[in-house]
Amino acid sequence: MSEKGCIKCGSKDAKMKDMAIPGTGFSMFPNEFIVVFCNNCGYSEFYNKKVSSGSNVLDYFFR
Repeated sequence: MSEKGCIKCGSKDAKMKDMAIPGTGFSMFPNEFIVVFCNNCGYSEFYNKKVSSGSNVLDYFFR
């Protein structure tokens, strides 16, 4: 992980969860995301699951 930590509070305690949101309109397939959130302040970022991998997402979250 980066040395900087969360961009809002500086904490290095982050967690990830998978999230699916139902499609809209003609697309009934769910949109799948990885949610990375700071365990200290709750700041969250969403990443497209099809494009991202877990370790890269955490690296990006901590910039």
